[in-house]
Amino acid sequence: MNRNGKAIRKPMARAATTNGAVILPNTDGRTVWVRRLADLMALITLDLGGEDAISEMERGLVRRIATQQVAIEKLEAAFAQDGAADDKALDLHQRLSNTLRRNQEALGLKRRSKDITPTLDAYLARQGQA
Repeated sequence: MNRNGKAIRKPMARAATTNGAVILPNTDGRTVWVRRLADLMALITLDLGGEDAISEMERGLVRRIATQQVAIEKLEAAFAQDGAADDKALDLHQRLSNTLRRNQEALGLKRRSKDITPTLDAYLARQGQA
């Protein structure tokens, strides 16, 4: 249910990005950039306690943070390959880094642990006593 009390649209009526079928619409999900983006989004989400533990707004921040991280990594790789960085690229790196830090602070820089304590039924089932 949404906040107006109406049912959320069925999966077939939602965007592919909402359903998690694609990371970015109209892109090849096999590129190194998109694969790294997906990896970072998954890792950050795990740090926050998993998909069930984050809100939609946090999910948006996760995407922004992962995107900024990939962009910074790409710049750093170019710096290493070129053996130098021009002023414009360094300025972009600094601005992205500052924005990344602010977004990380908004999301929370501390890792959240996920409760993996089994229920009594699950514990007994594993022990063969259920």
